[in-house]
Amino acid sequence: MPFTSTFAQDNDAFPHRVTTRSGIVEGSFNVHDGIQSYLGIPFAQPPVGELRWKAPQPVRPWEGVREARAFGPRAVQPPVFGDMDFRSDGMSEDCLYLNVWSPATRNSSPLPVLVYFYGGGFVAGDGSEPRYDGRSMAKQRMVVVTVNYRLNIFGFLAHPELSAEAPYGASGNYGLLDQQAALQWVHDNIAAFGGDPGRVTIAGESAGSISVSAQMASPLSRDLIHGAIGESGAGIHPTLPPVPLAEAEATGKAFAEQAGYGSLAELRKLSTRDLYQIYVESRRFGFPLVVDGYFLPATLPELFSRGEQAQVPLLVGWNSAEIPGGALMQGQPYAAEPYQQKVREAFPDRAEEVLALYPYNNAEQIEHSATDLASDRFIVYSSWKWFDLHRKNSSQPVYRYLFSHIRPELRDTDKVAGLAGGTVERTEDAPPPPRPIGAPHASEIEYCMGNLHLVDDYAWTEEDYHVSRQMQQYFANFVKTGDPNGGELPNWPSAPADDEQPPVMVIDADPEAIPAPHDARYRLLDAFYTPR
Repeated sequence: MPFTSTFAQDNDAFPHRVTTRSGIVEGSFNVHDGIQSYLGIPFAQPPVGELRWKAPQPVRPWEGVREARAFGPRAVQPPVFGDMDFRSDGMSEDCLYLNVWSPATRNSSPLPVLVYFYGGGFVAGDGSEPRYDGRSMAKQRMVVVTVNYRLNIFGFLAHPELSAEAPYGASGNYGLLDQQAALQWVHDNIAAFGGDPGRVTIAGESAGSISVSAQMASPLSRDLIHGAIGESGAGIHPTLPPVPLAEAEATGKAFAEQAGYGSLAELRKLSTRDLYQIYVESRRFGFPLVVDGYFLPATLPELFSRGEQAQVPLLVGWNSAEIPGGALMQGQPYAAEPYQQKVREAFPDRAEEVLALYPYNNAEQIEHSATDLASDRFIVYSSWKWFDLHRKNSSQPVYRYLFSHIRPELRDTDKVAGLAGGTVERTEDAPPPPRPIGAPHASEIEYCMGNLHLVDDYAWTEEDYHVSRQMQQYFANFVKTGDPNGGELPNWPSAPADDEQPPVMVIDADPEAIPAPHDARYRLLDAFYTPR
């Protein structure tokens, strides 16, 4: 299909062309900062028609010049998280596009590469969100890529007929395979944008972080990456762990039959709208990742324990209040009796051990303990387990952080913070939101990516920009060298394999590395969650 150069330029840029293996793309060169951006580049064929629920296929070459100055469509998704802010060109099953920001000059050496996967529980999200924008990180002298991948029923449905038709004998994991295809595209093409295919760091938050842990574990991806950054999440029980293929197939088959479709052919004939509506009506929160014997030959703990993961430097961490204590209390007050009851319901055989590590002497302490326990069960433990497995089964350095900086007040008092890091409209009868007692889930993204200026919901202060500059510099150093240290930043030590209290970098107004204060909690949860 031929493409021509007709898209209007903004006033601060002029067109610039790059030749990829599939054809020429035309992006924009910004004269103010020297950053070139190339948006909406296809990295695989549109997964539509007979390619719905198949592994991504290589993109077909095109003739002429393809415009790359507007974000492509995002994956089809319900508005699960109303606080996500998209700049994409609507929604479509035709969603496999990536975006590149590059500071390369005509005589610069190949630059390190950062590939970022968005979060959203594998049911929502998009690489066009302002908080993921790559321009600020590109100014740190690296090439930045954000990647779209299929979501929910379109990206993770497994079914016996799908497994039977696949050459590798499995199904599901299409969204993860999309990411792997994007990494292969980066390997094959990023040099044309000034990047070094031998220095690729992958990063992501929440489901994006789970994706990073899975890509590290997969034999299809591990040779394509040279560093990894995980922000709050790993594909380890109880945080969206992969399930056996037979279980995933049974789930998909039961879903289809309940919807009234007994064959794969019938499902493939459905329009995007009809399939979307069937999925929404089911009230499912997506479909599980799969131990498929292809992308994932085993669970992540098994693969990491055997040292079969990508042997690369890892920077991983989480936030100090990932989810409110109300997720544990479920409407009950922060009082001793209901708190003990909730703990005993969750840990019937180990309640006293849990209560000793999550104390409950007064209402304030109970709120903190309930928040800690809810956060640990939600996403912290899995992140810690990933950290612990890699430091004990790799010779590469591992760095851990705890993001504890609390965001400022919202500019608009008619809004409240949402679950995915943004804001939603506050309903008239809603009670005032509780005061934050820590940094919530996803709140670190715009800090580490240097994008506070693109997120105008909060009344950012100079302290916020100070935290952002330091956190972004740590991350940029890691992308460049595999070590976050450099310049005048406070020293961030790596975590030795044999240290029972390995250090953690607490990121706030004054970053400080301290002996880990909460690892006893995670070891207790490890004993509870890990089969013996």
